Amino acid sequence: MSSLEKIAVFIDGPNLYAATKALGFDIDYRRLLGEFHGRGTLLRAFYYTTVSEDQEYSSIRPLIDWLDYNGYTVVTKLAKEFVDATTGRRKMRGSMDVELAVNAMELAEHVNQIVLFSGDGDFRSLVEAVQRRGVRVTVVSTLASQPPMVADELRRQADVFIDLTELKPRVGRAPAERPGSREMRPQPPQATTRGSINRGDQVE
Repeated sequence: MSSLEKIAVFIDGPNLYAATKALGFDIDYRRLLGEFHGRGTLLRAFYYTTVSEDQEYSSIRPLIDWLDYNGYTVVTKLAKEFVDATTGRRKMRGSMDVELAVNAMELAEHVNQIVLFSGDGDFRSLVEAVQRRGVRVTVVSTLASQPPMVADELRRQADVFIDLTELKPRVGRAPAERPGSREMRPQPPQATTRGSINRGDQVE
């Protein structure tokens, strides 16, 4: 792949977490960033997730803070709490699909390739839309889980499908190797630089 290839990565956080949990490993986000830096010019790496409105501390907060200081653009939205009518239990509802789609369409004119970490079939129309703009789309999810985490229509629409099991040796780690609080402490912003985007940039 040419070093001139302009790439944007979009990570559906909850979907990726569910997929890797089903496969029994965690993502090393520092190595994941390096993986795509090595494939071309990485303009942006977005991470999308919802957070609870009424919790003072969320278990995902250390990860969000670390990503934000280490080269990722983190997009969050408050999840809404509701009571399940059948069980009476409180549950959380939230989706970042619209935010991800808007950002992808905005960046489509600046990149050659979009890498989507999600198996959600709702993104099939988005993939088709950016393809019409001449952008190649790689979908990353898995067929190895039971049931498969990737929707068939999304996999078929993508130009390239990468199974997470293929990336595991390069960007994965065992759950027992999950970094401690010291390693997850936010690093100075200058530790990783992001590619800049100007409206006048031409896609090569």
